[in-house]
Amino acid sequence: MDHDPGLTALSALGAFFVLRTGEPPHSALPTLAEAYAARDADVEKEVYANPVIFRVRKVARSVRAPEPRVAASIAHLGFAARLWSVALGAAALYDRVPDLDPRLLRWDADASAPDELWLTEVRSLPAERIGDVVRDGHLVPLAAALRAQLPVSARLLWGNAASALMGAVRQIDRWAITNGRMEVASRARARAAELFAHPDLAGTLDPVTHRRRSCCLYYRLPGGGLCGDCCFDRPPGRT
Repeated sequence: MDHDPGLTALSALGAFFVLRTGEPPHSALPTLAEAYAARDADVEKEVYANPVIFRVRKVARSVRAPEPRVAASIAHLGFAARLWSVALGAAALYDRVPDLDPRLLRWDADASAPDELWLTEVRSLPAERIGDVVRDGHLVPLAAALRAQLPVSARLLWGNAASALMGAVRQIDRWAITNGRMEVASRARARAAELFAHPDLAGTLDPVTHRRRSCCLYYRLPGGGLCGDCCFDRPPGRT
């Protein structure tokens, strides 16, 4: 990473792994620290006043979510996947992780990957800090922001986080096999194993099948089925 200050190597892994660096084109974009702290703003009139809720409502419209917690879960799962992908991809490729301090990351809640996140200053950290960077730095305050404003369970959110992390591992595996870089896959799996041992993530996935032990609620969307790692064998009946 120290020899790739723009984190350009991440682009090879896919769009979810890319992280824009420098100042964003729209200087008004809030930091993620501001996004996690925002509460009770009129998001219909002020786009960046409460980015977390703005994103949930945007997702709700896009997927026609029947209730707020479903949209909150889908939005959270996608954002967790972005954060894990960037950090784990860097750990696998560079054996370092970028400092993703929420005060350094600006977020356009109205954009999609990879243009929604901008790291204004690239600082390198040891790869073993990945849990501090993503779990403690983002997933904990993001969950707090969601749960303070919407009826979504902590167990569901940590299940999302685990599913997103395993998804990043699988994508890195595929890239490593295709490109003959199995040392990259090995580093990703080693870091993921450490992360899954943390109390917040331990027990969220079946250790053999890697299926979730909670549901992201995707099946409740119009036309929605079961995810590949769903805890259910068939969609449960709706009440």
